[in-house]
Amino acid sequence: MADEVAPPPLLTRGFVALGVADLAYFISVGVAIHTLPLYATGPVGSDEAGAGLAFGAFGVTALVCRPIAGRLSDVHGRKPLLVFGALLAAAGMLMLPYVDTLVGVVAIRLLQGVAEASFFVAGFALLADLAPPERLGEALSYNSLGLYLGIAFGPPLGEVVVEQWGYAEAWWVAGVLAVAAAVIIRWVPDVPGEGGDGHGKLIHRPGIPASLGFFASLAAISGFLAFASLWSEDVGLDNTSLALVVYGVVIVACRIVFAKVPDRVPSLPLATGSLVAIAAGLAVLVGWQTEAGLLTGVVVMAVGVTFSTPAFFSAIFATASPAERGAAAGTASAFIDLGLGFGPIVLGLVARQQDLSWAFGVGCAIALVGAAWTALLATRRRSVLSP
Repeated sequence: MADEVAPPPLLTRGFVALGVADLAYFISVGVAIHTLPLYATGPVGSDEAGAGLAFGAFGVTALVCRPIAGRLSDVHGRKPLLVFGALLAAAGMLMLPYVDTLVGVVAIRLLQGVAEASFFVAGFALLADLAPPERLGEALSYNSLGLYLGIAFGPPLGEVVVEQWGYAEAWWVAGVLAVAAAVIIRWVPDVPGEGGDGHGKLIHRPGIPASLGFFASLAAISGFLAFASLWSEDVGLDNTSLALVVYGVVIVACRIVFAKVPDRVPSLPLATGSLVAIAAGLAVLVGWQTEAGLLTGVVVMAVGVTFSTPAFFSAIFATASPAERGAAAGTASAFIDLGLGFGPIVLGLVARQQDLSWAFGVGCAIALVGAAWTALLATRRRSVLSP
């Protein structure tokens, strides 16, 4: 019709530059994901426990620093923190070839946790600044592809570089990619009104209720991902990485095909549906313990995960003013760390006492409790908005 108004543009120069910077940064992270365990157990001379310590140290400082990063991005702006995070990550990558002790590697990984908190939190806040409010869900769907593609392509790149040249060269490649991310961020235009009045919040309390639902989704899905390879062996799937490949491919495809859905469906009901889908996928795994059951359950879970992050972040950002988006992103992403740590630990303890089918049953229950909680939040929000 003639009086129809075209939607505001989404794929602006700034939005695309942010996405490309994310891709470069997360490819760098993917290289480290592949290379770090081999480096720790090889040239450094540690064992599997040492490799796990080096890998996990990263998450400790990331969790602690996310709320701080959110506050700083509200006070001083997003771009300075993004550039700082990328350059600090690069510095860590470039130092690793010159470290030959586990203590040194752990120290660098603690430093990189600070970098991750800075880059991730400021990036999400800047995304919300750049995206038109009515297209925020679509923006989150597209932007998340940088993370998924980076983690998908980074490990194979690291493997090739290590095999062809060596560990030092792999760390140099990772460092250059992180520097590239910092350079690309300089091309993102300044966003009017970003940053606060110098009194940014550390914790965004209005976002905590929705973040609890997000936590449930992450705990359930990370619990499955931690034991996907073992479950593949249990059901007789020869290719133990196939389930994870299918999981990633389905999410990337659905995030592209259904990118506009999070803006057309209310965020909390969509988040509730995503949790129900995650629970249903886990129920399929437990009830249909075959190769076909595994892959079917993975597809159902992946569809749920497709919508969980855009829906929950849209709900959380809806509680924040532009000057509070950094705090909102910091608070929500802290729950990411908590969920990713809680799920594997709890399901692992259940599996030790019972077996993996019981563990996945607990994961299903966590997702259903999260769905009930999120549905309650949706009902409360509707009642507040109703005249």
